[in-house]
Amino acid sequence: MTVVLITGGSSGIGAAVARHFAAEGARVVVADVDEVAGAEVAAEVGGLFVRTDVTRPEDNEAAVAAAVSEYGGLDVVHLNAGTGGAGGLDDFDLERYRRALAVNVDGTMFGLRAAVPALRAHGGGAIVVTSSLAGISPATFDPVYSASKHAIIGLVRSLAPACADSGITLNAVCPGFVETRMIGGLKDTLVANGLAVASPAEIAAAVATIAAGEGTGEAWMLQAGRAPERVEFPVVELSQA
Repeated sequence: MTVVLITGGSSGIGAAVARHFAAEGARVVVADVDEVAGAEVAAEVGGLFVRTDVTRPEDNEAAVAAAVSEYGGLDVVHLNAGTGGAGGLDDFDLERYRRALAVNVDGTMFGLRAAVPALRAHGGGAIVVTSSLAGISPATFDPVYSASKHAIIGLVRSLAPACADSGITLNAVCPGFVETRMIGGLKDTLVANGLAVASPAEIAAAVATIAAGEGTGEAWMLQAGRAPERVEFPVVELSQA
């Protein structure tokens, strides 16, 4: 029996991932700050809901502990919780800036620190972190969001070797436009401008495929109607003295 923990699991991509794994017979733990929607998704998939503010280390640890206590271990973790940024230079908002970094970057690091010991104790497993296309290319519409998503990929690529020593794969997914509340009512405008908008279910299937794979330390572009594409990063060779 596979046990899956999903942060940001109350809606959008996270809820779709919960449904996807539950349909495959997995036990699912939905972790989210939204108690009503999170509990509804957990009930729908026959899983467990744990109220989790990912900006608090202790909440991440409690979610992992609940998964282990309820289901006996942990196999897959999807660190999906995220939020928009704080504008740019002219419309900067300090509170939103700090919130974006806390949820997107701190939440990823705290989630990793909580999950890795449990996965290690269960013989290994897989962690998939949600970044964004804005994490591998500029996003002038939301520079702070872009910076936070770049940071997530840096964490994934830098921590993957240490996780691999414990039999844990660690990868990032980088969705483009997805039909979630983050794009609000912009879907029609995006489509009218020739841009594809993926369904959350499409992203969820890709997350499951990447979690089942053997690769680690990779980032994958996910766009509507296209198979996952691995991002090719340059190989940096340090100069010799």
